[in-house]
Amino acid sequence: MTTPISPASTASTASTATPTSPGVPAPGPTPPPPAWNPQRPGGMPHHRYRPYDERVHVPVTERAWPSARIRRAPLWVPVDLRDGNQALAEPMDPGRKRRFFDLLVATGFKEIEVGYPSASCADFDFVRHLVTDGAVPDDVTPVVFTPARADLIDRTFESIAGLPRAVVHLYIATSPVWRDVVLGRGRAQVARTVRAAAERMARRAGDDGRVRFQFSPETFNLTEPDFVLELCDGLTALWDASPDRPVTHNLPATVEIATPNVYADQIEYVHRHLARRDAVVLSVHPHNDRGTGVACAELALLAGAQRVEGCLFGNGERTGNVDLVTLALNLFTQGVDPQLDLGDIDRVRATVEHCNRLPVPPRHPYAGDLVHTAFSGTHQDAISKGLAHHARRAAESGVPENEAPWEVPYLPIDPADLGRSYEAVIRVNAQSGKGGVAYLLRVHHGVDLPERMRPQFARVVQRVTDDSGREATPEELYGLFRAAHFDGGPVRLASWSCHPDGPDGHRFACTLETDDGTTGERTSGDHQGTGAGPAAAFADALAGGTGRAVDVLEVVERGGLTFAECRVDGVAVWGAGEGATALEAGVRAVLSAVNGALR
Repeated sequence: MTTPISPASTASTASTATPTSPGVPAPGPTPPPPAWNPQRPGGMPHHRYRPYDERVHVPVTERAWPSARIRRAPLWVPVDLRDGNQALAEPMDPGRKRRFFDLLVATGFKEIEVGYPSASCADFDFVRHLVTDGAVPDDVTPVVFTPARADLIDRTFESIAGLPRAVVHLYIATSPVWRDVVLGRGRAQVARTVRAAAERMARRAGDDGRVRFQFSPETFNLTEPDFVLELCDGLTALWDASPDRPVTHNLPATVEIATPNVYADQIEYVHRHLARRDAVVLSVHPHNDRGTGVACAELALLAGAQRVEGCLFGNGERTGNVDLVTLALNLFTQGVDPQLDLGDIDRVRATVEHCNRLPVPPRHPYAGDLVHTAFSGTHQDAISKGLAHHARRAAESGVPENEAPWEVPYLPIDPADLGRSYEAVIRVNAQSGKGGVAYLLRVHHGVDLPERMRPQFARVVQRVTDDSGREATPEELYGLFRAAHFDGGPVRLASWSCHPDGPDGHRFACTLETDDGTTGERTSGDHQGTGAGPAAAFADALAGGTGRAVDVLEVVERGGLTFAECRVDGVAVWGAGEGATALEAGVRAVLSAVNGALR
């Protein structure tokens, strides 16, 4: 999973708490701000809160995790059906729970926390439903959760009777504030409670090798490290853990209290000092109170953790449990197989939203509606060029685009790998630029604007989006394009003909209808012009009919349309035309450019 970190060969040694951890400077007066920073005290009562190093001692003197790498996926354990369900204003009914369980199985999870059967009849009945319905595949292990109370442990074992395999998860709060405020017990009393509960679990399981054990010192990250090791090592021995029947020690960041590197230090310390390390699965359960649950989990894996508990899309109490989808796809973007199938992310999201009755935020890192969408003009231009480059490089190497190495600006992952189309990658609003507009016209309507024409049409779009304040759809963009180039203007071509005139020239004869810019009256007249080609000859005729200097700079044919760049009274303007023949399309493009200049 990670670059190995060798555990110490000896068991834990007790540590004495000190005011600060090694390497952490003693607190002192806040230094004055530098001259370039005008921020001043905000008035909030920050003095009420203590930094982590005044609450828990982290006895780390050296660290291996900063140079480690995650090389394979941990064992993922979704807790949506227990921890996540407890956090819902309206807990899942049996139908939604079963749908969620089936989704977890289909996605590839092999260990699933299915409930807290001693807490409610609903949870007990759901576990029994999984047993009686034969819903648990042969390669999936359910986990059930129990506090350290004899009657609740018995109820938990009753719920799993008949399961081919299970993990019974024992928990108790262990940190000083929870011991003092919630439990009213000292360390020795908590240790006795844990041992009595673990002995009862061992008796209930007997010699049944199908039942394994898990222990969580809840609020681990606020608990004295020596006490954590005392409890965990005692249970490893009591449950006679071995490599082929390991015990899981799960270390929760129940309420985040520090930056993620501190949690990594705590995990590495336990990893190095656990007894019988090869008989222990080291697990973590980060919450997201500081908004760093994902970072805590990733750094914990670097520090020696092998298993991660969390929820799909991060549901949970307060700000949630760690987001397993984000963690898994973070690995994916590093070339590591997450060992989960998230190739249809919209289906996964829809199921979770249905079951939780909570929306996934539109800016969720991988599953949000807008996560692969760019509105900014500079982003759109880079993405458009990147997609074209990716397609070109794949073709040159003879590799399908969906197999070619992915390097596209602003898109850390190929949306297609998650079952997403490219339709929503670029969307246009008032912030958008020429690249995004051109991309959408090309992808949705086959209109491939010449590069030098794009700024002109982008200005047309920006005026409309500025006025409306909303996004422009691809259909609206196409409508704007046609209105700008195909819906007439102050000059109309009533009839025309073009013939060769000498060895290298052409003569263009036409009837033009023009609107007077002042009175609005329409006049009609016959005009002729000559030039090296039909476009130049028509431009000469237009100059006579409009009284403007008209020169053709470039004519380009792309995707069934013709684009013409003209200079009208010294100003370069692009037009577009279509027609039954290339000649007609070119004539219409020149007329479109002149009308654009005269509007």
